[in-house]
Amino acid sequence: MPREGGSLTPPEGLQHLWLPYCQMQLAPPPLTAVGTEGCRITLADGRELIDGVSSWWTACHGYNHPHILHCMEAQLQAMPHVMFGGLVHEPALTLASRLSKLTGLGRVFFSDSGSVAVEVALKMALQYWRNRGKAGKDRFLCFSNGYHGDTLGAMSVSDPEKSMHKAFRHAVIPQFVVDIPADEYAFSELDALLAGVQKELAGIIIEPLVQCAGGFRFHSPDVLAELRRLASKYEALFIVDEIATGFGRTGSMFAFQEAGIAPDILCLGKALTGGACGMAVTLASEEMFSAFLSGSRDDAFMHGPTFMANPLACAAANASLDLFEQEPRLQQVEAIEAALRDGLGGCESLPGVVDVRVKGAIGVVQLRPEIDSYALRPRFVERGVWVRPFNDVVYLMPPFTISGEDLQALMRAVREVVQ
Repeated sequence: MPREGGSLTPPEGLQHLWLPYCQMQLAPPPLTAVGTEGCRITLADGRELIDGVSSWWTACHGYNHPHILHCMEAQLQAMPHVMFGGLVHEPALTLASRLSKLTGLGRVFFSDSGSVAVEVALKMALQYWRNRGKAGKDRFLCFSNGYHGDTLGAMSVSDPEKSMHKAFRHAVIPQFVVDIPADEYAFSELDALLAGVQKELAGIIIEPLVQCAGGFRFHSPDVLAELRRLASKYEALFIVDEIATGFGRTGSMFAFQEAGIAPDILCLGKALTGGACGMAVTLASEEMFSAFLSGSRDDAFMHGPTFMANPLACAAANASLDLFEQEPRLQQVEAIEAALRDGLGGCESLPGVVDVRVKGAIGVVQLRPEIDSYALRPRFVERGVWVRPFNDVVYLMPPFTISGEDLQALMRAVREVVQ
């Protein structure tokens, strides 16, 4: 059986694991990681891999940043966790204030994963209209190639045909699914659709500028701005899912800011804590929040993850925001973007390549659909890099702190493997 590398003896306990996104009867056994530092993952056999995907797009400052570790260690000694029902704490209060100032949205609801943040956003939207006396507005407009998570609600607003969740089409609420409009005619068609479903439409949900897990498809800030305009025109909430793009990945702190718009609801996660631990948030406007205030408990938002606003995660997130303030992260993204354009551009002439595209610290090489990108994974490990192609794309989303030398090594590996 082909293996990605490492010991030929499976680690003890592997027989009890159910691994993610993996047909375990066919897949090679996973590698065993024993340490991380900077932009490197250390394996049990002593090899080091340069991480080209930031641990599923989270480790924007690299691994084990001393400031994040220091803040988490101090919080661990003081209070690693306390429930958030009836109690609050300083790390959460500080983080909520900072996120509100950064995004322009007044209210912050904490959760522990991106999928849950999206579930919260959908529930907020549905209940907002119910509380406003428009309970019939209970469906969403979403987009082909979109991906918003693996829970049922999030799956319902992801692409029902092209995503990995086709098996659940019968189980999720059907939504309005369209291609992201690319020209004036497509927008006129969408305008007509929205006019016909306005009374049913609770919101429009989109990944701004880059649809990541759906194949790294890009659209322009102008497209995002026009979708925001249509949402307002047809009385639909505009929900922006920045789980993957938030915190500098596209070149601005948040991708929606490049379009000069304000969402009604915003989902953040992944890089929120600098990749140190799991946390997500759903932010909403004050106008939205006001719909949940009344003399009736029935109008309250009845949702509360057990570990929401975990103090350790809040400490990590605050430390990560410190680093965005104190270190030149967005300038680093700008430099990475320039390097990716230069270093991956030559792949366009390779026979198996359909397209090469770059946005911020995201570099994508799209392959011909008949190429088995999963079979390429061991070849990257052989070259000392951690790159995880899927479907028809080989992509890089490195930590913003990556050195020029390591970034060149990643791009060289992509060129060699794709060739």
